[in-house]
Amino acid sequence: MKQIVLGAFLMGILWGCSQENKEQAGSDPPIKKEVSEAPKSTDPMDNKGVGPITSLELGPIDQAMVDEGKTIYDQMCTACHKADEKFIGPAPAGIMTRRSPEWVMNMILNPEGMVREDPIAKQLLVEYNMAPMANQGLTEDQARKILEYFRTLE
Repeated sequence: MKQIVLGAFLMGILWGCSQENKEQAGSDPPIKKEVSEAPKSTDPMDNKGVGPITSLELGPIDQAMVDEGKTIYDQMCTACHKADEKFIGPAPAGIMTRRSPEWVMNMILNPEGMVREDPIAKQLLVEYNMAPMANQGLTEDQARKILEYFRTLE
């Protein structure tokens, strides 16, 4: 009796395996999706951030813009930023060697979007005790003048 049960069991397994092989033989091979996306750069200078500024060409430093940018910075930014030391927010001194001009302007113009979507801005938010940068409602012209001022800070 044991031999009959064991035989029936083995026959069932063999029959099931043969059915599975027939189904696989008649089906199309799995499709492989190739991703041709280039790896993203980890160089922060390649990161343009999230916001309206996608490209920015910098020429020689414009002293009139620097002066206006410093005035705007002193009025709008010094509650949280000191030019050359860590405060509530990071110091802008040397920022132009660490971030792209587009990133800096997008951070000024779109801090909410940057903190939501940009990996560097997210990291800074954590580093600075989850104190998000306030959106001061500055225009692109004002942000560009602040950027020009930042270019003079080392």
